[in-house]
Amino acid sequence: MTSAGRRARSYDPARTRAALVAQVGAVRVAVRSLTDEQLGLPSGLPGWDVRLLVAHIVRQIDAVRLLLGEPVPDPVPPVTGLSVWAVSTAAIADRLDASTRETAARITDVKDALDAAAERIEPFLDEAVRADRIVPHVFGAMRALDMTVTRLVELVVHGDDLARATGVEVVHDRQAVAAVTRLLADALAVKAPGNSVEVRIPPYAAVQCVEGPRHTRGTPPNVVETDPLTWIRLATGRTDWKTALHAAAVSASGERADLGPYLPVLG
Repeated sequence: MTSAGRRARSYDPARTRAALVAQVGAVRVAVRSLTDEQLGLPSGLPGWDVRLLVAHIVRQIDAVRLLLGEPVPDPVPPVTGLSVWAVSTAAIADRLDASTRETAARITDVKDALDAAAERIEPFLDEAVRADRIVPHVFGAMRALDMTVTRLVELVVHGDDLARATGVEVVHDRQAVAAVTRLLADALAVKAPGNSVEVRIPPYAAVQCVEGPRHTRGTPPNVVETDPLTWIRLATGRTDWKTALHAAAVSASGERADLGPYLPVLG
């Protein structure tokens, strides 16, 4: 169990590498099957059609090799952890929208662009999961391994966006979903520190959060439980707390077991 006051979670480099390859491949297969009509559908993200969504995914894959190629400032700026990254992304939403549109304007065929991005990343995979390598980042600096875990977030979340927008199945890699679930759960514990609510997302994560009385023995008085995909959608604003409760996708017991005020976690 992880809480905001404990040591940051570590991610296995080999599993992270394999998850990145598998998730890129899954999204690549799904995009290759899209028709022109599907590419023109609304993506579910404000102002973006599916073509823009795919262009954004291309950018997220290319970010791995581009960041690895950038020199790290001397002295090295403070290293940003994964939870800080997660709760800070909303601050750069306008920048991401603008850069995605610039990228899309340069792309003739997003399917070919995604294939090319997937091939370009291959020589950088080993370097991308080094825990001792620091890369520059918009929020300061990150470990290469952590930066690659953030790419799993982008690929799983936007793969789900793609599936919901088009009806095309995106088969998510199990290790990728596990990493994303854990990262977003840990970020919730940072955003809403405390020990009064236990959030369970079996089989991948359980965290304590929200200020209030701390339980020490037996079943906690405030418990929230949901499945990984519902949690990812809640934590990223793809669905809201009341909707998930009404659909029985979330169970919540206890007077403090209302996560609505703390969601979404990721901007």
